[in-house]
Amino acid sequence: MEFHELPDHARVWIYQSNRKLSEMEVFQLKQQAADFLAQWNTHGTPLKAGIEVLHSLFLVIMVDEAHAAASGCSIDKSVAFVKRMEQMFNINFMDRMQVAYEHEGAVETVHLHHMKEALQSKGLSENTTVFNNLVSSKSDFDTQWKAPLKESWHFRFWN
Repeated sequence: MEFHELPDHARVWIYQSNRKLSEMEVFQLKQQAADFLAQWNTHGTPLKAGIEVLHSLFLVIMVDEAHAAASGCSIDKSVAFVKRMEQMFNINFMDRMQVAYEHEGAVETVHLHHMKEALQSKGLSENTTVFNNLVSSKSDFDTQWKAPLKESWHFRFWN
């Protein structure tokens, strides 16, 4: 399914790559995602889900759990899919210490422990937009995924 077709209560998982994917890699990843979604199920019931690659950096998975809840086994399958993509593209989607932020119209990343120095060296501020990959619903994704640093959980690492 397309993201816009999923309800606000859809569950979300966001995986951020350790590097930007090329256009060809994004194309290939989307093909792999479509193949995965075609067979993704929970105890034999197909899941109403969507996968998107955003900013050539984020792999976003959404599932409508009102239709069928993602069970432990189906979540394990999605994680296995992500790990296969890591191997296929020689990337890391599991490094939660990388923070993505917007700078001059582009999305850049920095290690969480170096965020303050990196942002200050670029003249960025507490108003810099950061990405909160911990959102858990489509509604939160739509309204809280991107937020000023001062309004995000990342802010504690700024001070």
